[in-house]
Amino acid sequence: MSSKIPLVVLVGPTGIGKTEISIKLAKELNGEIISADSAQIYRHMDIGTAKIKEKEKEGIPHYLIDIVDPDKEFTVADYKEMATKCIEDIHGRGKLPIVVGGTGLYINSLVYDLNFIDVAPNDDFREKYNNLADKYGNEYIYNKLKEIDPDSTNRINISDRKRIIRALEVYNETGKPMSKYYKNFRKYNKDYDIAMVGLTMNRKRLYERINIRVDKMIEEGLIEEVKNILNMNYSKDLNSLKALGYKEIIFYLNGEKTLDESINLLKRDTRRFAKRQLTWFRRDSRIEWVDYENFNNKDEIINYIIKYIIYKLNLNN
Repeated sequence: MSSKIPLVVLVGPTGIGKTEISIKLAKELNGEIISADSAQIYRHMDIGTAKIKEKEKEGIPHYLIDIVDPDKEFTVADYKEMATKCIEDIHGRGKLPIVVGGTGLYINSLVYDLNFIDVAPNDDFREKYNNLADKYGNEYIYNKLKEIDPDSTNRINISDRKRIIRALEVYNETGKPMSKYYKNFRKYNKDYDIAMVGLTMNRKRLYERINIRVDKMIEEGLIEEVKNILNMNYSKDLNSLKALGYKEIIFYLNGEKTLDESINLLKRDTRRFAKRQLTWFRRDSRIEWVDYENFNNKDEIINYIIKYIIYKLNLNN
């Protein structure tokens, strides 16, 4: 008998219906759900992150939602540590841990054997490089990183100031480039028996769903939600408030764009994000892709996934 912990991982792009399907899986398989969403970790950010409502949980426990305030630092290493404890706790109580989400780095921290360096934040260093980026632009600090760690610049987008500074900080504190710690990026985590399932559908249909979802967020009060967060004295420059659904509405509230422009921008950015998510997850050959177009209804999809998980994890024994 395997000593590994059985683990279900359900991934897919934003707006595809992971939440609803995950609830059905948890009910059928005696499971509990661990979120892998880098925006849903934040308190007060509910509508823009499409956070699951209490009644939608149908009694299924959910973890790693609403765990930090928007101004708190939260790293992938923090996520891995907390999610690992949740997985062990759920398994220890005879339940099946089900990780659900679309944040690729969070998923990878669990399904691959990634070494996260334990480097504490250096506020003075970060302030210095934030000031340099403000003065000379992101390209300036990006080129600094390229000099010491070209491999990391291949992985980090020039617009992602936070990750550029983090990579510089790791080198400053350890004397080693961050890329050195990512050498085992595709080495599988041997602690788990993993059943990975990815949801996909026709691109046009997905984009239509995303557009409808954004309209629904506006109807549910996204603008008021963003106003309330800013009224709580959280800075618009926080990393959390650069998340999809927040930065676009802040443009409107600041008078930089009309409401229609902000809504259209949010729809466009969300569609692009969904495309990037699919590209990211398709790198992992372990994922069993479930295409909505191959099934007549959602019940057929859920039944197929349940059968796959039972087979993959040998849950009948």
